[in-house]
Amino acid sequence: MKKFTLLFAVIMLFSVIVLKTNSYAQNGPVLYFCEKYGDNGEESISDRFTVGFLTVMVKCDYALGLSSVSIELDKYNCSTGNFDYYNKSDYSITADMKYIYFEGTTKKINFKDPGIYRVFLLDANGKTITSSLIEIIR
Repeated sequence: MKKFTLLFAVIMLFSVIVLKTNSYAQNGPVLYFCEKYGDNGEESISDRFTVGFLTVMVKCDYALGLSSVSIELDKYNCSTGNFDYYNKSDYSITADMKYIYFEGTTKKINFKDPGIYRVFLLDANGKTITSSLIEIIR
């Protein structure tokens, strides 16, 4: 038993010293939601809102390197247990952007129906950059 304990201690010490790596909960772009983005930054950040127009935020530690992106909404279908395509909006951004808010006078994101949505930030080829879930209530 002492040999097993000693072996276990050596393996643990080896893994802590030699295999040391930093682990982060989120090491890429983060997508989240707020009621609006104004002079004071984000207002009313949450993952649960009432129906209406919202601002989709994306924040990253590095420049995304993209010039054309889309925000796609898929709505959860309780009957099938799947997410179904709901709508998609295209945006132009600059490659150096790390912090982006998606709203505007003509392109606000309209969550007009209650439900659970999966929201994606997609690159020009339709590849997912980041995603998040949001619940919309009446």
